[in-house]
Parts: sequence; structure tokens; C-alpha cells
Amino acid sequence: MLLGGRDGRLMTEDAVGRLILFNKPYGVVCQFSGDGSRPTLKDFIPVPDVYAAGRLDLDSEGLLLLTGDGRLQHAIAHPRRRMEKTYWVQVEGLAQEPALQALEAGVELADGPARPCRVRRIDEPAGLWPRHPPIRSRRHIPTDWLEIVLSEGRNRQVRRMTARVGLPTLRLIRCAIGPWSLGDLQPGQWRVTEASP
Repeated sequence: MLLGGRDGRLMTEDAVGRLILFNKPYGVVCQFSGDGSRPTLKDFIPVPDVYAAGRLDLDSEGLLLLTGDGRLQHAIAHPRRRMEKTYWVQVEGLAQEPALQALEAGVELADGPARPCRVRRIDEPAGLWPRHPPIRSRRHIPTDWLEIVLSEGRNRQVRRMTARVGLPTLRLIRCAIGPWSLGDLQPGQWRVTEASP
């Protein structure tokens, strides 16, 4: 199997127990095939026979894990494993304590209550890349940054959770999955790492 480094070079290497860490840019479809209207993983990762362990929405950015090892993919993505995922979330409005407490306790969503999670206000992450296109900006409406750590991953869950407490998500970046993190990967970059969940 071909595996690639952060600089995009390819090398032949045994893929067992290895993961590709990819910083998915905004607007990239989280699969290798598409209709040509949007970029896909194939446009960034020239590695055959690897698949995403989990997903990120079109309008979300950040860490995506890929592997050719079905058991590893299952271990990372299966809901019963409850592997923690950490997100940096820019929200519209100022996050007050009641909203943070409601998020931590587990808000009620249309498909059932969210599990309790960890939430804290943070400064804008250091070294954060600009998003293309930029988020909409309203001069008189402040924004805040949150770090949210979930142990589940329902469809558009973070966005639905923040909206439920009156803090619409403007930008969503997954920065870690279990023990793996973005590190210094820039949008569109990827690297290979050892994997032992």
C-alpha cells in the first residue's frame, strides 16, 4: 500500500496498524468519489484502499482519520467505543454560564438527549488558519470560541447542540479524535502515524 507524508510524498510501506491524519478543509466532501462539483478526499490523498473512520460535514473542518484496516476503522468509528472527539467551535453570541452548563448536562435534541460532555470557553486557537470562504461577520454581534469534547457523534450534533442553547455555530473544527490530534497540519495536509487505539 502507498502511504504519504505531510509533504505529500508517497512511499511504499506496510499499512497494518497505521493511520492517515488529514486536516480536511472547509467545503471538501468526506469521500473519495463525487459528482465533480466539490473537491473530495481523492483531490488531496493519493493513497489507494483507505477509508475514512468517521465523517466531517461539508462545512466542517479539521481532523479526519483514514485507514485501510477494517478492524481499526471499526474501533475508531463505532458508537459503542465512545471515542472522544474534541472540537473548536466559534459561536454567534457570548457563551454565558447557563448555556455552558446546559451543554455539559446534555441538551435535548430532536433525535433524543445528547450525552453529557465537556465544554469550556477558550480564546481563538493560536495559529488558526483563515477559512475560505470566511464566516459571515456581523459588526454588532460578538462571537465566542468554545472547546467541546463529545463521546458520541450524531449527524451535525455540535451545531444542533449550540443552536439549542441560543449560540449558532459559525465555524466548526475537529482538533482531536481520541489520542490523535491535528498538531501542525494545515488544511489539505496529511501525515501517517502509528495507530493503537
